[in-house]
Amino acid sequence: MPTITTNDLRNGYVLDLDDGLFQVVEFQHVKPGKGGAFVRTTLKNVRTGAVVDRTFRAGEKVERATIDKREMQFLYRDGDSVVFMDNETFDQLTVPLTVLGDAANYIVDGSTVLLLMYGSEIIGTDLPAAVELTITETEPGVQGDRVSGATKPATLETGLVVQVPLFVGPGERVKVDTRTGQYISRA
Repeated sequence: MPTITTNDLRNGYVLDLDDGLFQVVEFQHVKPGKGGAFVRTTLKNVRTGAVVDRTFRAGEKVERATIDKREMQFLYRDGDSVVFMDNETFDQLTVPLTVLGDAANYIVDGSTVLLLMYGSEIIGTDLPAAVELTITETEPGVQGDRVSGATKPATLETGLVVQVPLFVGPGERVKVDTRTGQYISRA
């Protein structure tokens, strides 16, 4: 693993520290008038999602984890796990839903997903900012109920429930923001 100094930190870097793998969310170099410089960071544990604040001395050496991005095709759901196929080797990989977290709500059969891997361990996914999904079930809009901004719940093909405008019906494709889980527009 490459060793870097805390002066070289950038947002998005993944560090292999003694207490786990952490992604740099934010960092700030601080040079007080008295004493040595230091680096104040906000780190996110890639396995648990916990966010911690940590301070390093300037120039302190840390291990940068090598993260591989592998393109895999989503095949099917199998109980509490999902099955992916590696697009290069055609090997099948079974992944527990807990590893994917909220990303499982935006993946449909046949879609291609970038999996972030540390060695042979999957630590996350790299989803696009928005995905298109089909509405499987929603109530019809009530005639005369046209208050501006009125919404209703809609169940998507992955089982995710989002709030959509009253004019959207079953069978329509909608764009959903993968970061917030909110309806964007019709597709």
